[in-house]
Amino acid sequence: MISIEQVLDILKQDKNFREVVSNGELHYHFSGLTFSKISYDSRDVTDNTLFFAKGAAFKREFLEKAVQAGLSCYVSEVDYELAIPAIIVSDIKKAMSLIAMTFYGNPQNKLKILAFTGTKGKTTAAYFAFNILKQNHKTALLSTMNTTLDNGKTFFKSQFSTPENLDLFRMMAQAVSNGMTHLVMEVSSQAYLVDRVYGLTFDVGVFLNISPDHVGPIEHPNFADYFYHKRLLMDNSRAVIVNAEMDHFPIVCQQVSNLPHDFYGTGTTNTIDNSRAFSFDLSGKLAGHYQIRLIGHFNQENAVAAGLACLRLGVSLSDIQKGIAETTVPGRMEVLTQSNGSKIFVDYAHNGDSLEKLLSVVEEHQKGDIILILGAPGNKGESRRADFGKVINSHPDLQVILTADDPNFEDPLAISKEIASHVDRPLSIIIDREEAIQTALLLAKKENDAVIVAGKGADAYQIVEGKKATYDGDLIVAKKYLN
Repeated sequence: MISIEQVLDILKQDKNFREVVSNGELHYHFSGLTFSKISYDSRDVTDNTLFFAKGAAFKREFLEKAVQAGLSCYVSEVDYELAIPAIIVSDIKKAMSLIAMTFYGNPQNKLKILAFTGTKGKTTAAYFAFNILKQNHKTALLSTMNTTLDNGKTFFKSQFSTPENLDLFRMMAQAVSNGMTHLVMEVSSQAYLVDRVYGLTFDVGVFLNISPDHVGPIEHPNFADYFYHKRLLMDNSRAVIVNAEMDHFPIVCQQVSNLPHDFYGTGTTNTIDNSRAFSFDLSGKLAGHYQIRLIGHFNQENAVAAGLACLRLGVSLSDIQKGIAETTVPGRMEVLTQSNGSKIFVDYAHNGDSLEKLLSVVEEHQKGDIILILGAPGNKGESRRADFGKVINSHPDLQVILTADDPNFEDPLAISKEIASHVDRPLSIIIDREEAIQTALLLAKKENDAVIVAGKGADAYQIVEGKKATYDGDLIVAKKYLN
């Protein structure tokens, strides 16, 4: 529940209140309303709902239908000149975040919150932290792959890396109601760009890495803007963990110099020693021997980041070792073996940097022919297409089949041809993703051969024309055609 007086007070304290209007006329005395529901979906309102009219695509007709359903008040940056009161604000998303906090009883104050940002590895690191914390703490997880609000008893698919702010605080409140004491979450650059986490302070924030990504018309205008929004997590955390080997580390190092912090990687006290495929040794605060089920040095780095973050929350080294040893991630380095011994790797690698690391790991273990299945999404991250071309060029023996990967409103053939235009040798194009996987598996004939299915990970759908189209998922399709 939240009263109109509380709403106005929150907005005024944040210097986000402009006026209250109705039918184009100013309201000078506005009191007495209490709201038992908040919503940004005009199809989900009652007479006790405080509604937020947000988004460039929002239309007056949505609001008119909500009024017919009983809506009595709304918050907006625009006066739609209806008969009900409108609370006009300068920034609707900031208003949503702060009002949601109060409406849901400030659940952020009842949880220890650990957040991960970075171009890649957020989900894997979050899973490591979740498995570490749940050894002895009741823990919720908000990740790109799955969300659980009850210590892993049930999971559901997430829509965004970081939920919309009304959904975020609702889920936090549900976690508290379920008895959770800790929350692990991913914080994307978009979360700060569109104020999904405005006003939220994290107990520990982790910066894993940075590389060019998410630059495009509906995302960040350039890398500098992307990097800036990533760094905002550091400004909004009580303690931070940072990868000292990340690009542009000196900038982040200076930024966090006055915060409690730990650095990891070469040149720090927290380093990985004696790295092997399924184990590694650590020196520094986490000194000891660790078993790990996810191959690749970058996964070991993600485990170290999660371990240091959990150590900041008072977790024991024993719990950190157990949690790391138990962690697997849907769609991350999932491996199948064909009857001829060749391997199939299914992984979410979806930008140039993560693809390069994935290829390097597979090439370390598989010395035969390597076939890569790859696509790029439509209407987002357009810079990835040239990045993919550069990676492919740096692996001249790699066989590549370009295919569809969430083409959305773009032509998947045009996307594939754009990737191919950045490559200095002919590539195969099979737009049907299932057919591409089937073809690749037939090409892997020897024990040392490998097929890499990159991009979609565990996503069991294709985004086409703005909707999720039926698709079994890369792992299921690969299992279907195993030889």
